[in-house]
Amino acid sequence: MAIRLYKSYTPGTRNRTVSTFNEITKNKPEKKLIKHKHSFKGRNNRGIITSRHKGGGHKKQYRIIDFKRNKRNLIGIVASIEYDPYRNARIALINYEDGEKRYILQPRSLKVGNRIIAGNNSPIEIGNALPLEQIPLGTAVHNIELKQNKGGQIVRAAGTYAQIVAKEGNFITLKLPSSEVRTIHKKCYATIGQIGNIDYNNIKIGKAGRNRWLGKRPSVRGVVMNPIDHPHGGGEGRSPIGKPQPVTPWGKPTLGQKTRKKKKYSNMYILRRRK
Repeated sequence: MAIRLYKSYTPGTRNRTVSTFNEITKNKPEKKLIKHKHSFKGRNNRGIITSRHKGGGHKKQYRIIDFKRNKRNLIGIVASIEYDPYRNARIALINYEDGEKRYILQPRSLKVGNRIIAGNNSPIEIGNALPLEQIPLGTAVHNIELKQNKGGQIVRAAGTYAQIVAKEGNFITLKLPSSEVRTIHKKCYATIGQIGNIDYNNIKIGKAGRNRWLGKRPSVRGVVMNPIDHPHGGGEGRSPIGKPQPVTPWGKPTLGQKTRKKKKYSNMYILRRRK
């Protein structure tokens, strides 16, 4: 993936960067692999806003992604690389030997015409899916299952990968992109390689309207509100927060406060916490 830079033709193009989309080979999605996903715009069943800063945005269709990779021991050929409006990674359309078509997350360097396969004895090649116990130490993997046969749940964002660092008993130790080190059962599946679209983090939005296209509404700082609207509000002129630590509009600590539950069941699998 490459980044396209703009000169300052207008205020909106100053410091603006976009993807060149050079890797995309097909513009329209596979009809049988899309479905409508209703946008709730952050509202609940009574129409009350429960998640702020959501709404608007361009119309989009959800692509059904194969996170389980349960087409075992069947060779698939990459038919196209496509854009997915619901994620920052690209997706690859796979044609399997039995005639079925599925979307998977596109690993870096996977191109049209390449062959992939999922199964216990699959070769260690980009795009192939295997149980963690079959993958050598030091290998980069993505789309990793946390529970057997549930499908990949972690390491699915553009440019991310986890590294296998140890094997002991029934568990495999992985170093995740967040620098967290945790163990996962050896029978859980993972896909070889790093997720593509690695330059996504270098994209600069450039103007507020581009965020509105993505369905993100404006976020107003608490310190510029009135006291009735936010705990940070009030004061004369530009005033500080005025509290021992920043809080949410509902009084809970925020801006760096850890929110993970202290008694969460999976704490026992985490060897080193993320920074």
